[in-house]
Amino acid sequence: QVQLVESGGGSVQTGGSLRLSCAVTGGDFSAYAMGWFRQSPGKERECVAAISWSGSSTHYAASLMGRFTISRDNAKNAVFLQMNSLKPEDTAVYVCAASSRGAVVVLNNTVPAQIFEYWGQGTQVTVSS
Repeated sequence: QVQLVESGGGSVQTGGSLRLSCAVTGGDFSAYAMGWFRQSPGKERECVAAISWSGSSTHYAASLMGRFTISRDNAKNAVFLQMNSLKPEDTAVYVCAASSRGAVVVLNNTVPAQIFEYWGQGTQVTVSS
């Protein structure tokens, strides 16, 4: 059984940074594409970043303007999201997800949630002004 556990969320002020981690157990992590999604009240779930199984391909939501970086360590079965220059509008629950497709699939300039079979519970990120 594949399990994903996020950590690293918290409360920061505008302009601060956080590094989220997602530890994956079960399955073959090195074969999965990984994604980070965020969800906040009244907003649609959004894929903020995704990375292919090898790490050679990444995709980011255009709205991030280069502030976030996704990375992975296949030896540690973990994926990370470095978030810099945080803004109040980044406040959300951040959830990591795994896709056995392995590749980053982009449709209409976003990565569809439907390609991810496994999901974590999420970690709260709150950015205050």
